[in-house]
Amino acid sequence: MTISQAVGNVCTASGLNTKKQQTANSVENEVIYLPNTDCAIKSQASLSAFTSYRVGGAAQWYVAPRNIEALQASLKYAKEHDLRVTTLGAGSNLLVSDRGISGLVIATRHLRFSHFDHETGQLTVAAGESIPSLAWEVASLGWQGLEWAVGIPGTVGGAVVMNAGAHNSCIADMLVSAEVLSPDGTLEILTPDKLGYSYRTSLLQGGDRIVTQATFQLRPGADPAKVIAITKEHKKHRLNTQPYNFPSCGSVFRNPKPYTAGWLIEQTGLKGYQIGGAQVAQLHANFIVNRGGAKASDIFCLIRHIQSQVQDRWSIRLEPEVKMLGEFQAACG
Repeated sequence: MTISQAVGNVCTASGLNTKKQQTANSVENEVIYLPNTDCAIKSQASLSAFTSYRVGGAAQWYVAPRNIEALQASLKYAKEHDLRVTTLGAGSNLLVSDRGISGLVIATRHLRFSHFDHETGQLTVAAGESIPSLAWEVASLGWQGLEWAVGIPGTVGGAVVMNAGAHNSCIADMLVSAEVLSPDGTLEILTPDKLGYSYRTSLLQGGDRIVTQATFQLRPGADPAKVIAITKEHKKHRLNTQPYNFPSCGSVFRNPKPYTAGWLIEQTGLKGYQIGGAQVAQLHANFIVNRGGAKASDIFCLIRHIQSQVQDRWSIRLEPEVKMLGEFQAACG
């Protein structure tokens, strides 16, 4: 699915066929230019192109700042107009309602920079940087520590918030500090002990602070060819064990130790089970894929069905890892 120039370049004033608005009343195709920035807030922007599931309705207002100043201006606008703020990274761990999201959706995907400190082995990167791209870049320099992350389909910001991990490694193991922006526009540096990290979660989840950048401790000085080879092996493992041929959000449920969610779902006989265009993946049962034409409601109802069936069989309540945004109907037919 492609996105329109108006949405894709929402923080670049040139090329937009828009008019300035003075209120926060959302009407389709309105654009508001934020004072003292080249950043524009667009109304009723479809979010389906910005999620890995390729589903979801429109954002009442959408903005994609390219620097901290524009991000601060976006938060100020939301506060002045009493708009709820929702942060969107790569959209790889999200299910957006077919009804869309009210308030202001702030996409951090255009916040990008990276700095390698060769003396300390620390890498500082902006929230919008792609985790897989970083893994390859780090490997090409002979820096160790991110090989495991090559298959994580998200951004630095999202990875810090959810403590992303794979292959017995996770963000908490390597994070030195994270810079976060509060609703009042102030920046704060937080160390891992302030983030309350545990399995696939942190104190930032469900909060109102936005990750703007993070610093990781890596290990430079290795043979790039060897680091690249290990990274390739991790990528190969992901491709062989997880479905990449259809849109998905990655793992849907947290693993209820000592079991894995995928094993429980498979043993319940749900591989291949389908509601509308949403299907439990044949390759890995902890993935729900969009087989084509799925709605967010199809995926939501399939999640609820899986929970119900696993609960009945194993007396275990699977907790979603995927974050659901917007309004969903409680009942599924």
